[in-house]
Amino acid sequence: MAETAQYLTLGLAGETFGIPIRNVREILDMRPISKLPHAPEFLLGMIDVRGSGYPIVDLRTKLDLPAVPATEATRIIILDVPLEDRLVGVGFVADCVFEVTDIDESRIEPPPSVGGRWKSDYLAGIGRKGDKFVMIFDLARLMAAQDMPASPESEPSETIAA
Repeated sequence: MAETAQYLTLGLAGETFGIPIRNVREILDMRPISKLPHAPEFLLGMIDVRGSGYPIVDLRTKLDLPAVPATEATRIIILDVPLEDRLVGVGFVADCVFEVTDIDESRIEPPPSVGGRWKSDYLAGIGRKGDKFVMIFDLARLMAAQDMPASPESEPSETIAA
C-alpha cells in the first residue's frame, strides 16, 4: 500500500515545488515588505502578521532564478522552518500557490546525479503528481548556512488561510 503525504505545491519560474503541509502556517497575499539594511540579497525584509514579525525570503533569488515583478498571483507562504533544534517562522515569496496535494512518498526520488556540481542541496527529492514532477524542498537545507534575523519561534500549526 502506497504511503502518501500532503504537500503544498507552488510555482516558481514555471516549475512546481512542494513543501510538506505540516510546515505551512498560512498563505498571504503579497504585501509591502519593510527592508532590512545590509540584509543578504535573498532576504527581502520583514512583515508583520498579527503582531509578530517574519523575515521574508525571495525564493527566486535564493534559487538563482531571474527576478520578476509581483503579480496578483504572488503569495507569501509563512512556514515553520527547522533550524538547528528549533522551529523558526519564515515567509517565502512564491510566484503562485497551486494546491495541497497527496504525493506517494514511495515514489519520491533523489535529485538526479549528473556527474557535475549543481545546486540541488535544497531538494529533499522529486515526487510525481500525475505526469508532472514536484521538486520537494528540504527546508532545513534550504535555509542552512544563511544568517536569518530573529523571528518568532513557533509551535507547529495546521492553520492555512488564503
